[in-house]
This record gives sequence, C-alpha cells and structure tokens, in this order.
Amino acid sequence: MVKVIFACIHNAGRSQMAAAFFNQLADPAKALAVSAGTDPGLRVHPEVLTAMQEVGVDLSSAKPQKLTKEMAQDAQLLITMGCGDKCPYVPGLRLDDWPLRDPKGQPVEEVRAIRDEIKGRVQSLLEREGLPRIIREP
Repeated sequence: MVKVIFACIHNAGRSQMAAAFFNQLADPAKALAVSAGTDPGLRVHPEVLTAMQEVGVDLSSAKPQKLTKEMAQDAQLLITMGCGDKCPYVPGLRLDDWPLRDPKGQPVEEVRAIRDEIKGRVQSLLEREGLPRIIREP
C-alpha cells in the first residue's frame, strides 16, 4: 500500500482537493491519500466545497486535521502545496512541492482553475508512480 500525504498550512483547500482526487482515481487496494496541515483551519473553504461539488466530489464532511508523526509513519510521499517556508517537512519521506495558488477567497473561476490544475497533477503523479488507476463514472 502506497500512502501519500498532501499537506499545506490550513488543510482547508489545495490539500483537500488533491487527496480527494487521488482517492477517487487510485485503486484503493494499492494506494491511499490523506490530507493534513501544520496549522489546520476550522473547515474546508466554502469556495473549494462548491468547486469540487461541480465535478461530483463531496467534501462537505472533510475536516482539516493536523499533520502528526503517527499519520506520517507509514507514508512514502509528502506533497506540499506551495506554502514556501511554512510547508511541513517529515524526515524520511520523499518530498515534492506543487506551487499552487491558495483558493481561499478567490472567485469561483480561479478556484476552478486551481482545482483542474490539481486534478492534472494528481493524474500525472499516479502515472509517474506506476499506481493503477480506476475509471469511475460520476
């Protein structure tokens, strides 16, 4: 089982979208994604909920959570979301950084563009890592 952690500061936007797309597209018997943050917010940003709902992904029950050592202990890869010096680092994990704009407070058109970029990056990650993909109808 490959475990990927998508992390940003507040775990209320980019990392939530990335983990949701990863778990939607990857074979759950082979791979799992979780999302977390270094300073979790209270809820997923409403504009993120709306943009993801448009593509059939319901994040209404998603809750921002803190990145912990326990969460990271069986992970293989940490992908940060362009939070610069504030991005988390976990010793022993491969690290990749996706320099993405923060969707918080952005107009829906911008959030859609960020969402679509994240989905494309997740698809590329699955291919690069050789993880089987599942095609699911919405």
